[in-house]
Amino acid sequence: MDPKTAVLQYQYGEKAKSELIRASKLIAALTGFSDAEKAGGKKMLLLMLEEVRADIEFAHKSTGHASFRKAIETLSSVIAMVEGGNYDEAVPAVAGAVSAATTAAQEAWEALSSHGLL
Repeated sequence: MDPKTAVLQYQYGEKAKSELIRASKLIAALTGFSDAEKAGGKKMLLLMLEEVRADIEFAHKSTGHASFRKAIETLSSVIAMVEGGNYDEAVPAVAGAVSAATTAAQEAWEALSSHGLL
């Protein structure tokens, strides 16, 4: 992997991990909302999840790394779970997307190290 791609992939991977962890926390928090609060919270959460997915799609298009594609697919499943109100299933499912983003970042880190940039 060339250094430019490695830098981009590392940056995108770390950003995706951060956003996905935040999403997981927000999904978990939604379970504690009152019924009156839950509808609005769910709408906002879905908007946020769609934005995270768009960011990861950009990462995939920029780098072509398959792990970003896996994160997108997993996040799409999470979005469907949230839409269906299956919050307890959605939280652990986000972990799969975090793992995929971590793989992309780790591979980039290794490439940067091999080029003597870290």
